Amino acid sequence: MYLQSCCRFSPLLALWLVAILMLSVSSAQAAAMLPLEKAVAEALSANPSLAAIEARARALAEIPDQAESLPDPRLSVNMLNLPLDSLSFTQEGMTQVQVGITQALPYPGKLALRAQAASQEARAAESDLEERRLQLVRDVKTVWWNLLYLDRALEVIARNQVLLAQFVNVAETRYTVGRGLQQDILLAQLELSRLSDNEIRVQNVRENEAVRLNVLMDRPAARSIQLPATVDEALLTPANVAVLQQRAVIARPSLAAQSERMGAARSRVELAKEAYAPDFNVGAVYGLRRGNNPDGSSRADFGSILFSMNLPVYTGSKQDRAVDQRNAEWMQKKYQLHDQRNQVASQVQQAMTDYRRASEQAQLFQQDIIPQAYQTVDAMLAGYQVGKVDFLNLVRAQTTLYNYETQYWKALSAANQAMARLVAAVGEETIYE
Repeated sequence: MYLQSCCRFSPLLALWLVAILMLSVSSAQAAAMLPLEKAVAEALSANPSLAAIEARARALAEIPDQAESLPDPRLSVNMLNLPLDSLSFTQEGMTQVQVGITQALPYPGKLALRAQAASQEARAAESDLEERRLQLVRDVKTVWWNLLYLDRALEVIARNQVLLAQFVNVAETRYTVGRGLQQDILLAQLELSRLSDNEIRVQNVRENEAVRLNVLMDRPAARSIQLPATVDEALLTPANVAVLQQRAVIARPSLAAQSERMGAARSRVELAKEAYAPDFNVGAVYGLRRGNNPDGSSRADFGSILFSMNLPVYTGSKQDRAVDQRNAEWMQKKYQLHDQRNQVASQVQQAMTDYRRASEQAQLFQQDIIPQAYQTVDAMLAGYQVGKVDFLNLVRAQTTLYNYETQYWKALSAANQAMARLVAAVGEETIYE
């Protein structure tokens, strides 16, 4: 009875196991999928070049406190007037062991200017880190969308291979019944071979792009990458280019970094001017003596106060030249900032132009050209089956449709890549109207 019950329910059990297996497979495939957001997040958390810049920013952030601190005091131990004939500490009255401490004191304001320049360099490094993040996100999005285009191109090739194979069957059928030509079969087979050649070429490019994306995410170069089967094909409208250029002046980290470096250069100009003022050294020395005076009393210990300062007397060849040097460096940073602002404005303009062109092309292909091409192929196929359309024109119509579908995905990919460049050029995500 137990065996009969097991046998009776075994089909249900098998179906249940198959369902569990299918769910497991689909879950594994979903986990292996690489959406754009996941690729960006993984690159931001694992990219080694970004980590290197982040480490540099942390290192520079530790400098301002060091620059503002006084130099370490100096401890000295001296033996004065030690007689060489006896090496006795009690023979001569002036023999003593001195213990002293001295402290260098830069002219007031110098340390603050050094710390200010170091703080500005540290803030510039933080902006460099943000700029690198923007560039990394842009690079990941560019490669990811290129991979998506290549995947869709491979799908279009596979779909057209199936359709051309059907054309071959139709041509063979018509040839068998004496209503077709052998050259039609050969032409369809030639087009199939061309599609196979395109498939090999596109697959090779895809493998190279997958390597690029793996490197950006710090993955093994040969790791397989699977993109989602569907993506959001909507293309949003960005704000006016003049508005985005104004936003970029404020939001772009590279401009902020260069502005901080210009500020640091200005602080070094002020520091060079402070070099005309002297620095000081102050100290105290305690002299320990041993032995007795001639009257039998113990020898008293000595105390000394030290003070010294440097004399900036060679200003013509040192301080003057240093001020000129720092002024020239400040002017260099100023011109570099102006040049970078021009470059950022150019990057925003170019990315906007590329986005408009690609988005208009994608909409044209999606809404007009491809639907018309489908209708043309359907009409020609129907006409060919009744002998009213030449087979060559049918194949050309299908090839044209294949080219249009591929161009649509290329235009959509180019539009999203241009949008990624536009976001990186502006320096913020909120670039839409």
